[in-house]
Amino acid sequence: MTLYQQCEQLLDELEQVLDACDLLQSEPPSPKRLASREPFAVDTLDCHEWLQWIFIPKMRALVVARQPLPRNFEIAPYVEEAMKEQQGATAVVKVTYRIDALLTQ
Repeated sequence: MTLYQQCEQLLDELEQVLDACDLLQSEPPSPKRLASREPFAVDTLDCHEWLQWIFIPKMRALVVARQPLPRNFEIAPYVEEAMKEQQGATAVVKVTYRIDALLTQ
């Protein structure tokens, strides 16, 4: 399985976990909230919103276009801290650690 296929599979899994935890939203945040310049859009979005509306779509676009994927980054520590009080956080964090591991190879 290629790196792109593995990444796509993990993005699908992340989306499924967010859905299973009732964290997926049917309506996107306003363009103003999505336009944050802060890392992880911490000033305008909750972590699960950032994952759904920014991280997953941007990563999928890279996969589909077969563009270079980001390397040696970590989102899991942020997700773990930001979601520590949220229902379903453990499952979401597990998938994000797997994404980090994949893209750190």
